[in-house]
Amino acid sequence: MDLTDHELVIAFCEQETIGLVVIGPEAPLVDGLADSLRAEGIAVFGPSQAAAQLEGSKGFTKDLCARHGIPTARYVRLADAREALAALDGFAAPYVLKADGLAAGKGVVIAGDRTEAEAAIGEMFAGAFGAAGAELVIEEFMHGEEVSLFALTDGTAILPFGSAQDHKRVGEGDTGPNTGGMGAYSPARVLTPELHERAMREIIAPTVAAMAAEGMPYSGVLYAGLMLTDEGPKLVEYNCRFGDPEAQVLMMRLESDLGEYLLACAEGRLADMAPPLFADESALTVVIAARGYPGTPEKGGRIDGIAAAEAGGAKVFHAGTALDEGGALVASGGRVLSVTAAGASTAEAQATAYAAVDAIDFPSGFCRRDIGWRELARERG
Repeated sequence: MDLTDHELVIAFCEQETIGLVVIGPEAPLVDGLADSLRAEGIAVFGPSQAAAQLEGSKGFTKDLCARHGIPTARYVRLADAREALAALDGFAAPYVLKADGLAAGKGVVIAGDRTEAEAAIGEMFAGAFGAAGAELVIEEFMHGEEVSLFALTDGTAILPFGSAQDHKRVGEGDTGPNTGGMGAYSPARVLTPELHERAMREIIAPTVAAMAAEGMPYSGVLYAGLMLTDEGPKLVEYNCRFGDPEAQVLMMRLESDLGEYLLACAEGRLADMAPPLFADESALTVVIAARGYPGTPEKGGRIDGIAAAEAGGAKVFHAGTALDEGGALVASGGRVLSVTAAGASTAEAQATAYAAVDAIDFPSGFCRRDIGWRELARERG
């Protein structure tokens, strides 16, 4: 179904008597699909087009933070390559360059020196990220460890919804270009109860209040990428969806009925809900990507062994797969599978996940072998 055809989506919902629509990807949210559905009286989990600017525009979010005193990195917004090159004088290496719009998780460049930064600026304004790079945000590099904090809100009430740590770089040891995520684990215990409370108080709650005050009440899930700096948690960016691969590890731990919380958000009665329950155990997911990712992925590679992988207790989530004409499972995207497992510790979850990875026969696929490495080091003491 073409999600840009709002009338077609509405007709399908009415024909099938859909009681709740959950919009997962970011593009339909930024395109205003939630508004179109709500206008027809259809319950929706996901923010309005105006509120989805929190993900749809890096500059919008940075400006909101500046207006309301929400902790984040110092920044400038630019729409001209020459001005952007000059603006580098106000920052020190490494330089953080972000395409303003949606770029499928690939619109961030961390340049190690001035030459690399200037080249990246030239590429962005030359169309490397399409329309997403028409504007650019340059911000100071924040030192610390990055974590993901999730919260549900109906625009007024707010409930925390777990934490995770993603692995954005394509290579082991967090090397190479950024991707949409090569793996994750949950919970991120580096986000201590004290830091969690501070992030909710200083970042999440003020954001929800600010959006409401500016006439753009936010309803849905707020996924905050946080940097744990020496000065405390600071916002890196927001996503307006659960995110991938973080959703996989959150769902492996969630013990409450997810649907009840999504419907409560959609109907504006989240205040009536008790905090969601998550298992104390850890969950870890490993992304198997197609050769060539995050550039041009090699499609069509045959995949076997899914049943064998799940026989050991793992769950294999399909992200970029299809069936060929002969009925065989093949790769159809960049990030192809998310192999997910739970355990009493992150080390146990990791061992189960990688045993499942090794049971899968996907010759044109690859993965990182160090997902969860920071938490494993902490567990070892």
